[in-house]
Amino acid sequence: MAPELNNINGVTNGVDSDIKFVSSVNPEKLIIDTDPGIDDSMAIMMAFRSPEVEILGLTTIFGNAATEDATRNALVLCEIAGQHIPVAEGSHEPLKGGKPRIADFVHGKDGLGNLFLPSPKANKIEKSACEFLVEKVSEYPGEVSVLALGPLTNIALAIKSDSSFASKVKRIVVLGGAFFALGNVNPAAEANIHGDPEAADIVFTSGANIVVVGINITTQVQFTDADLLALKESKGKYAPLLSDMCKFYRDWHVKSDGVHGIFLHDPVSFVAVVRPDLFTYKTGVVRVETQGLCVGHTLMDQGLKRWNTSNPWTGYSPVSVAWTVNVDGVLNHVRELLMKP
Repeated sequence: MAPELNNINGVTNGVDSDIKFVSSVNPEKLIIDTDPGIDDSMAIMMAFRSPEVEILGLTTIFGNAATEDATRNALVLCEIAGQHIPVAEGSHEPLKGGKPRIADFVHGKDGLGNLFLPSPKANKIEKSACEFLVEKVSEYPGEVSVLALGPLTNIALAIKSDSSFASKVKRIVVLGGAFFALGNVNPAAEANIHGDPEAADIVFTSGANIVVVGINITTQVQFTDADLLALKESKGKYAPLLSDMCKFYRDWHVKSDGVHGIFLHDPVSFVAVVRPDLFTYKTGVVRVETQGLCVGHTLMDQGLKRWNTSNPWTGYSPVSVAWTVNVDGVLNHVRELLMKP
């Protein structure tokens, strides 16, 4: 069975399709659900410099840092960038409760490479992340996209809170999963999905228009040591800050993966929002393992077989999974946004 084509942001995509970029006349309304995080910070600063999107706000979640630290970091980034947008704090724990896994060994104790930046002057808004997501998607039905860069707890809570959320959100672009590749928490699972597998399964089976960018894609796109030096020496508005953050991140990559540079997980996922033409996609139902040895494992039914009986993938709407990436095209876009004055 040939891979199903999917229309993403006005562009028809498929593994074998000839994709052409179609830019939108009006900026796309975007909420970034995030756990900053060094590569989150890179993606957020890229978003602030992108005329293709209008950032309605940031919502925060645990992952690279505890939720309260992620909120602080989001406020700091907005202040540095001169962005007066709402920051709504999200859940402090996964749907099933318990202590969340915090990747301070990757991003530093403060989540920003141990820079310990001054406290922000602004405060988070009173609404929770879930409330903010539901409010904005209801205010602009069919117009708001969500870029989910951490565990999917806030998105799942919004879906559970408002039964129409999945149909009203324009699309949800998810950084998560490892499709037919090894994970980065363990061989079975990627960190964001592993952080709240129940939430991920709710989101993937919600019927919303979902685009998933897994680490099988993002690990193909790297800043080498030469790229990091170029970032440091560039006249990019936020290059000095991001370069300092990346020192801690780079050293972890050397120790963990033997990579002399960094993976651009979150920046690649942001590029998927504004330049979907740089990716090809396959569509299929995705389920997440929520118990046992392979908790957090993402598995897509590629539609290659007609099943004789129903199974846990039956009856759910397909999602779009990034299948290939134009590495040079994505790198050029990242460099342009991070290194331009």
